[in-house]
Amino acid sequence: MGYRMNKDWLGLTGTACVVTGAGSGIGRTIAASLAQAGARVAILDLDAGKAEESAALIRQDGGEALAVRADIADPSSVEAAAETAAAAYGPCKLLVNNAALIRNGPLAELSLADWNAVLGVNLTGFFVCSQVFGRRMMANGGGSIVHVASMSGTYPQPTSGAYSVSKAGVLMLSKNLALEWGEKGIRSNVVSPAMVLTPMSEVIYKDPVVKAKREAVVPVRRIGLPQDIADAVCFLASDRASYVSGQEILVDGGWSAALLATVPRPGFDQPKKT
Repeated sequence: MGYRMNKDWLGLTGTACVVTGAGSGIGRTIAASLAQAGARVAILDLDAGKAEESAALIRQDGGEALAVRADIADPSSVEAAAETAAAAYGPCKLLVNNAALIRNGPLAELSLADWNAVLGVNLTGFFVCSQVFGRRMMANGGGSIVHVASMSGTYPQPTSGAYSVSKAGVLMLSKNLALEWGEKGIRSNVVSPAMVLTPMSEVIYKDPVVKAKREAVVPVRRIGLPQDIADAVCFLASDRASYVSGQEILVDGGWSAALLATVPRPGFDQPKKT
C-alpha cells in the first residue's frame, strides 16, 4: 500500500536544504524526496548539467529546486555555492553530505593520487561542507546534517580500501560534529546504505545469477532502492528526529544482522527448506 508524506508531520515545509552529489542516483532521489516533503532544495554537483536535470525534474513535480555547480573538495567552491543557495532560499537548515568518489584497487597497488582523490571528496569534502554550512546554521539558530556513508565504513570492502577508510572516517566525523555542535543547535547523523540499485550499479544486476546471489544474503530478499535511503535521510532531517544525534542508521535490509548465519554451527544449523 502506497503513502504520501505528510509535509506538516515531517516539519520540512519551507526548509532551506542542500544536497551534495544530487545530480544522479541516491542524491537525486534524496533531493526529490525532500522537495516532496516541502523543502526548498539546492542541488550541488560537480556536473552542472546533471544538477540541472535533477532540479528540473523536481520543478516539474511542483517542488522548489536550484542547481549549483560545486566541487566539495574545494572550500572556495563550497563557499560560493553556499552564497548562491542562501541568496535563493535563505539560510541553510539542512545539509545532506552525499557526494562520493570511488577508485578500485588493492591497497598494495593503489596510487597515492587515487587515495587522496577518494579521501578528498568522501571525507575532506564532507568536512568542508559541514564547516561551511554548519557555521551558517550556528549563526541562524541551528540545523541538521545527514551524511550518507556506506556499510563498507564498518565492514571492509576488498579492493576498495580507500573508499572503506573514507566512509569509516565519515562515521567518526559525524559523531564529533554531534558532540561539538549539539549545544549550538546542530544535529549530525549518518545513513549507511548496503547494496542499492542505482544507475551506477545496475550493470551488476543485469546478470540474474549475481542478482539472485546478492538477494539471497539479504533477509528481506531484495536489493535496496534509492528511495529506501532517501526515506531514512528524510526522517533524520526532520523534526521527528529532533532528539537523535550522533547516530547511524544502516539501511541494509537486515544484511548486517545475518552475518553470523553465514558461519557453520554444527548441531545448531537448521536444515534448509526445499
